Amino acid sequence: METLLNDFSPGLFLVSSILLIALILLMVKFAWKPILTALEERETGIQNALDAADQAKKDMESLTANNDALLKEARAEREALLKEARELKDKMISDAKAAAQAEGDKMLQQAQEAIESEKKAAVADIKKQVASLSLAIAEKVIKSELSSDEKQQKMVADALGDMTLN
Repeated sequence: METLLNDFSPGLFLVSSILLIALILLMVKFAWKPILTALEERETGIQNALDAADQAKKDMESLTANNDALLKEARAEREALLKEARELKDKMISDAKAAAQAEGDKMLQQAQEAIESEKKAAVADIKKQVASLSLAIAEKVIKSELSSDEKQQKMVADALGDMTLN
């Protein structure tokens, strides 16, 4: 440190100080304002980018909320459509069952009526055949009974004997 003090030159110090002050003044006049302007522009650009990022984030949140709402609405609509389809299916099945039941009842009724009419026709045919057979048998019996005069006389007498006069 002593050598530093011994080598000190006040003229050199004064010239160096004047040059330093001149350099600072030149810097302030010519470089300081453009540097500050560039820094302010950069700061403004960064702030605008941050604002745009915040806005984009808000827009994304809004879109996400809208998408969630649309998704919920679509799910609700899908559930409603599925419920309506199930109800329609159940109604169609019950209508088909009712129609089949009615058709079955109608066919059963027709079958019963057909059976009843066939039964009546069969009974009438049997009665007709029994009557024919009875007449044929009676004719044969009467022919054999009335073939001789004696038998005819006896039959008339028996018939008269069976009748009582009032």
